[in-house]
Amino acid sequence: MQKIKILCFISAFLFTYVLTAQRKSINGQLMANDDVEGLHILNKTGLQYTISNEDGSFKILAQTLDTIVISGVKYQNQKVVISPSMIELGHLNVELVENINVLKEVVVGKILTGSLESDMGNSDVKHEINFYDLGIPGSTDIPATQNEQRLYDADHGQFVYYYGIGLSINVHKILNRINGDTKEYKERVKIESNEDCISRLQSEYADVIFEAIPIPEQYKTEFFQFCLEDEQFNTICEDENQINDVGFLLEKLEGFKNKLNEND
Repeated sequence: MQKIKILCFISAFLFTYVLTAQRKSINGQLMANDDVEGLHILNKTGLQYTISNEDGSFKILAQTLDTIVISGVKYQNQKVVISPSMIELGHLNVELVENINVLKEVVVGKILTGSLESDMGNSDVKHEINFYDLGIPGSTDIPATQNEQRLYDADHGQFVYYYGIGLSINVHKILNRINGDTKEYKERVKIESNEDCISRLQSEYADVIFEAIPIPEQYKTEFFQFCLEDEQFNTICEDENQINDVGFLLEKLEGFKNKLNEND
C-alpha cells in the first residue's frame, strides 16, 4: 500500500511538471480606480497561483484555453480564457469591476411629533444597524496585515490531498518553501509583531520604569530595541500580563543601565 502511494505521488508530480512545462509566462495588468495590490490570480486549469503587485501587475504560467480567475474583496470575480493572441503577445489586461452592495429601500422610522412622552411611546427603538443587518461583508476580527495575508497565501493547506485513490499536490506551497518566499514572509510577520509589541510596551510602561530607574533621554528608544534580544521577549508579548511585563522591563533596564555605565 505504501508503494502504491509513493508511485501515485511520483506520477502526479510528473504530470504536474509536464503541464507546467507546456505553459509560458504571461505578464498581466489589473486596471481599476482603487487599490489593485494583493489580489488573487488563479489559473484554474493549470493549477498556478500568484498575487498582484502594488501597481496591479503580475506574472503567471498559462497556455491557450486556460481559465484565469481574478478575485478580491473590493471587486467582482473576473474570469479570463487565455486566447492564442494572448499567448503570442505574452500579455493580458484585465479591467476590474468594483463590488458594490446595493441596499433596498430603508424605512427609517415613524414620524415624530416633538412630544418626548408621545415619541418615546411610538418609537420602535432597536439595536444599531451593522454590516450583518445590511448584508455587507464584514468581520469583527482584526484584519490580517499584508504580510500575514501573503504568508497565508504562500503556505496554507497541506502538501498533499488524497481523494479516494487519487491525490493532488500543493505545488504552490512546495515552490514557496523551496524558493524561500515562505521563510521571508515569516520573518516579515515576526518583525511586524515585534514592532507592535515594542510600541505597546513603550506606550504603557515607559513613564513607570524610567521613573524607577532613570536613564538619559537619548537612550530610552534604544533600550526597547535592546529588549528584543532577550529570549523571553516573545513570551512577554504573547501573555500580556502586566506584572510580568513590568518585571521583565525593570530587569532589562537595570542591565541596560549597567551597560551604559560600563561604557562611560
